[in-house]
Amino acid sequence: MSQVFEGYERQYCEISANLTRKCSSAAVLNGEQKKQKVSEIKTGLENAEALIRKMDLEARTLQPNVKAVVLAKLREYKNDLNNLKSEVKRLSSSDSAAARDALLESGMADTLTTSSDQRGRLMMSTERLNQSTDRVKQSRRTMQETEDIGVSILEDLHQQRQSLLHANNTLHGVDDNLGKSKKILTAMSRRMSRNKYIIGFVIAVVVFVIALILYFKLR
Repeated sequence: MSQVFEGYERQYCEISANLTRKCSSAAVLNGEQKKQKVSEIKTGLENAEALIRKMDLEARTLQPNVKAVVLAKLREYKNDLNNLKSEVKRLSSSDSAAARDALLESGMADTLTTSSDQRGRLMMSTERLNQSTDRVKQSRRTMQETEDIGVSILEDLHQQRQSLLHANNTLHGVDDNLGKSKKILTAMSRRMSRNKYIIGFVIAVVVFVIALILYFKLR
């Protein structure tokens, strides 16, 4: 997951937790103190909304397999922000003491319980999404390792192919040399046969001459 997104995520969680505490404390205040607290909460909401926009922009630049997980987280944070806005609206509308007492006795407890339940569900969803992100990262690591193994095998096959081509070229060279040697031996054999005939003819002539000389001497 993007480190930029994780940074925005941590900031938002801190702001959200701080705003929840401020909403709880503002519910028991009145007059100027309450207005000041609500003003602080609204400023915090603006900051939280700005972080949501930044996370949204960052999420759209991620890879598709990570983007789906990040957008699911982002939807949870948007729901949490809407719940905080609803609480601020209720706080702003409850100016009178009677409305405040009624809110404290009935609605506030339910709201805080609902907010706590939603926060718990948000934390569980975040944990599940983190687990899904870890599985995606593990899958990507496995794919990378498989790809590296495939590249290594292809390199070995390429080297073996080059070795076979070199051996084939060597065999062709040996074959050519054998052909040349055969031609040379054939030529030598022919010359030896021709020389043998010539020597035989010379010997025959010499014998004939010797015989002729002996004949005339004997006569």
